[in-house]
Amino acid sequence: MMRKLSLLFAGALMGASAMSLVYGAPGSAANAAGSETYKQLAIFGDIFERVRANYVTPPDDKSLVENAINGMLSSLDPHSSYMNAEQAQDMRVQTKGEFGGLGIEVTMENDLVKVITPIDDTPAAKAGVLSGDYIAKIDGEEVRGLTLNDAVEKMRGPVNTPIKLTILRQGADKPIELTVVRDVIKVKAVKYRVENDIGYMKITSFTEKTYDDLENAIENIKKQVPNDKLKGYVLDLRLNPGGLLDQAVSVSDAFLKRGEIVSTRGRDPKDVTRFDAKPKQVDDINGKPMIVLVNGGSASASEIVAGALQDLRRVTVIGTQSFGKGSVQTIIPLGENGALRLTTALYYTPSGKSIQGKGITPDIKVDQPLPPDLQGRDLTRGESDLKGHIKGADESSTGSGSAAYVPPDPKNDLQLIYAEQLLRGEKTDPSFPPNPDKAVMNQ
Repeated sequence: MMRKLSLLFAGALMGASAMSLVYGAPGSAANAAGSETYKQLAIFGDIFERVRANYVTPPDDKSLVENAINGMLSSLDPHSSYMNAEQAQDMRVQTKGEFGGLGIEVTMENDLVKVITPIDDTPAAKAGVLSGDYIAKIDGEEVRGLTLNDAVEKMRGPVNTPIKLTILRQGADKPIELTVVRDVIKVKAVKYRVENDIGYMKITSFTEKTYDDLENAIENIKKQVPNDKLKGYVLDLRLNPGGLLDQAVSVSDAFLKRGEIVSTRGRDPKDVTRFDAKPKQVDDINGKPMIVLVNGGSASASEIVAGALQDLRRVTVIGTQSFGKGSVQTIIPLGENGALRLTTALYYTPSGKSIQGKGITPDIKVDQPLPPDLQGRDLTRGESDLKGHIKGADESSTGSGSAAYVPPDPKNDLQLIYAEQLLRGEKTDPSFPPNPDKAVMNQ
């Protein structure tokens, strides 16, 4: 049985973009291609026709063109790409934070879709889907042979449409047939809880709903713990691959009274955009102390938040070196032909630092010990490891990134434990961390 781990390697390649949207006609007369460029395009057209006419089997024209476009874009940097209409729609669904579906968190195990948990008050939970169930068939089609993405795509669909699941359940002597009617599933971008006298908030991604979810989390924590009892907050950005730039700005603003949050700088030296916190008397958490947790899975938009709050001395950052993705991708719609994701700027923290290829360096380094089945493996990944990445102004030979592992059980989470001890003003026990060879703390 495969154990599900909170493990992320190259988060920035999985949608971890500080993204913005732009509409309008591409290019201008000033940037028009020269005659030599058109000669090269003629060569491309000639090769394309020869491949179509002479390849050993008839190629798919659409696939040839899409791969050629992506080949051009991937030569620029790892984060520029072309999205066909289906991929562009999927990206819009992810950033919106809601979709038509069943309401289950899943993974792939033993060639079947395993249900991690059904989300409360969703069609799957109401239909009787349980944690630990294995989905063997979707509308009669075998799951074996499908990728996880393929299976998820089949389970998503228009609201109020039915889908039949064939489920294998431990203890059941035969497969269980369930019909589930799809509904609007709203993905919570922020998970929260109260740890005695500390408010814990984990941002999983930066979608259109992240700021609203964060405000809801803060209000609920305030209701559960009186202000005079609350020691502070932990903002967990570990394993957060990023998302929308405007949401990163709004989240940062929630914890600041004033100051620059981030600036973006494009190819033209005059192309500089600054984002500032709205001036206010008190921030959204009443000035309470806060600790931000980061690791190698913290990328892009999450690094914007951590960098802003660290530079403005609002928080203490604990954990390990973040991924180091300091570029901004603009999504340029191409109508029915999909969209272009193009790197158009680099972003800079309030102190003027670029974290491209470097990452956020925590104020207190706390390495997370790995479980026995992961020990001895090199789990360190970062922007600086990606082929063709943009070289950062402050990038060094040490590069960026670190292991991106978070224990499923908070009792084994040394980074979280240390953060809570610091907020409570407790003197750290001399034996902490329990295995100094696996965890190191440096002020």
